[in-house]
Amino acid sequence: MAFIGDADPFTAAIPATKVELTVSCRSVSAHTASVDLSFLQFGRTEVIDNTLNPDFLVFASLLCLQDFLGQAFCTLGEIVGSLGGRLEKPLIGIPGKKCGTIIVRAEELSNCRESVMLQFCGNKLDKKDFFGKSDPFLVFYRSNEDGSYTICHKTEVVKNTLDPVWQAFKIPVRALCNGDYDRSIKVEVYDWDRDGGHDFIGEFSTSYREMSRNQSQFHIYEVLNPKKKGKKKKKYQNSGTVGASKAGTRMLMCVLTVWVAGNPSQPTSLHYMSPYQMNDYAMALRAVGEIIQDYDSDKMFPALGFGAKLPPDGRVSHEFPLNGNPQNPYCSGIEGVMEAYYQSLKSVRLYGPTHFSPVINHVARYASAVTDGSQYFILLIISDGVITDMAQTKESIVNAASLPMSIIIVGVGPAEFDEMIELDGDEERISSQGRYAERDIVQFVPFRDYIDRRGNHILSMARLAKEVLAEIPDQFLSYMRTRGIKPGPLPPPYTPCPPPALHPLLTRRVSRI
Repeated sequence: MAFIGDADPFTAAIPATKVELTVSCRSVSAHTASVDLSFLQFGRTEVIDNTLNPDFLVFASLLCLQDFLGQAFCTLGEIVGSLGGRLEKPLIGIPGKKCGTIIVRAEELSNCRESVMLQFCGNKLDKKDFFGKSDPFLVFYRSNEDGSYTICHKTEVVKNTLDPVWQAFKIPVRALCNGDYDRSIKVEVYDWDRDGGHDFIGEFSTSYREMSRNQSQFHIYEVLNPKKKGKKKKKYQNSGTVGASKAGTRMLMCVLTVWVAGNPSQPTSLHYMSPYQMNDYAMALRAVGEIIQDYDSDKMFPALGFGAKLPPDGRVSHEFPLNGNPQNPYCSGIEGVMEAYYQSLKSVRLYGPTHFSPVINHVARYASAVTDGSQYFILLIISDGVITDMAQTKESIVNAASLPMSIIIVGVGPAEFDEMIELDGDEERISSQGRYAERDIVQFVPFRDYIDRRGNHILSMARLAKEVLAEIPDQFLSYMRTRGIKPGPLPPPYTPCPPPALHPLLTRRVSRI
């Protein structure tokens, strides 16, 4: 599937409406099949081997030479204007030869921004391999208005077992049902074969609403093969069962802003409060916060600043609540965070130096109390690039790498950011006193690299959000996998006993993904 308007976020205009395209072909030539969407190319499907009737899943960006099987031309208007948003056209381009048919469907995407993490397991599936058991995988289809189905996800293959446990996966709800919780979702179970002729085991149907009910239990579905069922064999009951669960990890974000010396009323300050546009700190807060808040049911975020002199006595603090309430630093949604940030600029005096290690250690203490996979912590730090406790910060990150947490650092301003690049660990795993971090938990992004030169702040924030959140899923899954934690039912409400701290940060219950 492709999302028109999302092809190149660095050049494309912000679309008023997003349309999803799905592509299928029928009776194509007997070669490996893929589809290339050209003139100005924005995507290419995956390659599907050994089939004359491929149904394509996603567009990949890798381009290579392939055999030409045919072509078709159409406009987006033709697709959208076709009956049921389904356009079928003959493939042409090879003289004297029938090249087959291409089918393109279009559907306007809903505004549903929810994502869900799911996990499935099988039990006593049919044995399909002569010398082994089966190599099962699942294919998910979303129903269309015309009664057809569109493929939306495939699991990995689990080799040589009739009782597979597939890895948990995260998927947008609109990919499953386009925001319609009652829309039918069909799941087919196959036995993988090397030659591409995968054996059909059976299928079952569900809906997102059904999978969301009774979150304390697995849903068990009978896998039925219509051909076997149609033979009316008295002994046939099913071809096995598949259990489904909605994963129960809660994602908690702590927002901290690094203050730098200067007067917010002056244009030279990175915190300049312009009446016409947001400063870089504000844009970074909104860009990341608007994405993260979708994973929090009550949308309450602890938001703090560090590096300022506080009223009334002017004491220096490296950890103070932006809303001015040490007993309850939580802000309501990203709007609440933004309001607290702007209000704090009017009451505190910006002051250095910048220490990262205290806040990393603070969040790490809470993460260390919940290592069972029920909670995962994200620390967002927005900084001008100067780190005055680099050695201590590296040690804090090495210690935190074994905990359920990730750190996002957004660099603002004109600094070189050499120290932050070192913390990122993409080129070389960070170490301290001879110890290397167990895994990469830091994602650093310099905001200036994502600012739209034409002054489009919405596009700037979209670019930033996409980049800073790119590594979070892999970091989250790497923690779960290394500890053998598998998604289970939603855990009961849990509040860890707070370690010594200035205020009760991070004890609030948040939603699951």
